[in-house]
Amino acid sequence: MRLIDATKYRLPLAAYVSILHRASGAMMFLLLPLLVWLFDMSVTSEVSFEVFRSAFAAGIGFVPAWLLKLVMLGLIWAYLHHFVAGVRHLWMDATHSVSKSQGHQSAVVTFAISLPLTAALGAKLFGLF
Repeated sequence: MRLIDATKYRLPLAAYVSILHRASGAMMFLLLPLLVWLFDMSVTSEVSFEVFRSAFAAGIGFVPAWLLKLVMLGLIWAYLHHFVAGVRHLWMDATHSVSKSQGHQSAVVTFAISLPLTAALGAKLFGLF
């Protein structure tokens, strides 16, 4: 019996987009209670909105502000990647674009859109502008 060394395989870029699409969906689902709580804190009252704002400056309880911002950056990436990859899949379904080269090109476009948007919103989140 011949053993196959799976570490020698190289996945195409489209496979990474697909895997990350699933991972980003799972991340958003698992962190949905945090999102609901943050949304509730931001719209309930003026006092709760100030608590919401101060959480990103001073943290919440034992959770430091930088960790909360890092989790939010992960959620920003998850949303943007999931959205752009979902539009990619819809476009591929609508136009029947199933060739290897079209899959690679659309994967490059997916990363070219979602990663700079994530960086821009992350820079805003961390107060760089």
